[in-house]
Amino acid sequence: MRDLNTELIHHPYTPPEGFAAPQPGVFKASTVIFPSVAAMRQREWKDKTGYTYGLHGTPTTYVLEERLCALEGGLQCLLLPSGLAAIANVAFALLKTGDEVLIPDNAYGPNKTLAEGELKAWGISHQLYDPMNPADLARKIGPKTKLVWLEAAGSVTLEFPDLPELVRICQRHHVTSALDNTWGAGLAFKPFDLAPASDRTLGVDISVHALTKYPSGGGDVLMGSVITRDEALHIRLKLSRMRLGFGVGINDVETILRALPSMALRYAAHDRSARALALWCQDQAEIVQVLHPALHDSPGHAHWQALCKNEEGGAAGLFSVLLDPKFTRDQVDAFCDALRLFKLGYSWGGPMSLVVPYDLDTMRTVWPSHLKQGHLLRFSTGLEAVADLQADLAQALAAALQ
Repeated sequence: MRDLNTELIHHPYTPPEGFAAPQPGVFKASTVIFPSVAAMRQREWKDKTGYTYGLHGTPTTYVLEERLCALEGGLQCLLLPSGLAAIANVAFALLKTGDEVLIPDNAYGPNKTLAEGELKAWGISHQLYDPMNPADLARKIGPKTKLVWLEAAGSVTLEFPDLPELVRICQRHHVTSALDNTWGAGLAFKPFDLAPASDRTLGVDISVHALTKYPSGGGDVLMGSVITRDEALHIRLKLSRMRLGFGVGINDVETILRALPSMALRYAAHDRSARALALWCQDQAEIVQVLHPALHDSPGHAHWQALCKNEEGGAAGLFSVLLDPKFTRDQVDAFCDALRLFKLGYSWGGPMSLVVPYDLDTMRTVWPSHLKQGHLLRFSTGLEAVADLQADLAQALAAALQ
């Protein structure tokens, strides 16, 4: 008779097959058991035909990766511990000393600071380009350029570039393009299909997605993804992830799997609220400019309209405003503090509405000519009633900016 401790560890019971439920099973593992030495030597993890170690995937992570491919139109997906980790994995996999990366001036800030920090220290140079001027990108691509980052809409100021033309420029120069697709989320447009059906070759090479935002939807998960259609490129990225030891928590994977079925409904709700509030803000005397791609006078509106043809659910839940420059910073801060439903906090895509004041002078090389002077605030609409959010904005304007 074996000791009880041994029996508990090596108990022979296996549950019957055939269990089915709305949510996929949650498989946690660092160690993966092999039936034989031969199986251990033959099993392959890179093509998902088997399991070798928890860091390389379990049935749960494989399911999420495949569903994300369906969402964005890709063929291969990698999971990373955050959106920034996904950006970093792309840079580490594709760039080496002597190479150059081009980044839009309105890109997600940590992408730029990564280039200014680690990449620069490793001898990798970078340039910032004007995403609203494709000629600027074409002019700056050179023989050292190995990666071009794209973002639609731009971070914080929400300009919408001519994304298909930027991709065409990268293709003409045979340079890999990587899109931060967190705003579009696979719902506003398909990053791998940017042209009509007659031209199925126009698409980004890599789509990076901060799953922290809309796929999670709860404001409680950090995760990112890197999606491609090119097998060789995918393996290059996958091997880099393996060497860096990037992994994700299975409970977080479970949370995102549970949230995905409602993602399109939530995205559309965020979108409707943001559009309604952006339109209301246009009529407020304290606000000199409202930035939202669906507004006719917002930078890049025509590009958004051409690419995001779905009038419902094609513009996410973000909008930004520029408050009149006559107000002091203390008044702007007092306005933010007076908000009761819009909480002060970074990130977006969760149920709670958020606001963040930004100092644009520290975020751009020059003040963009398409933006009026003023104090920049970015709002992320949650899932509260629009009337309540509008009333919150109105009372804060009256309390702090009169």
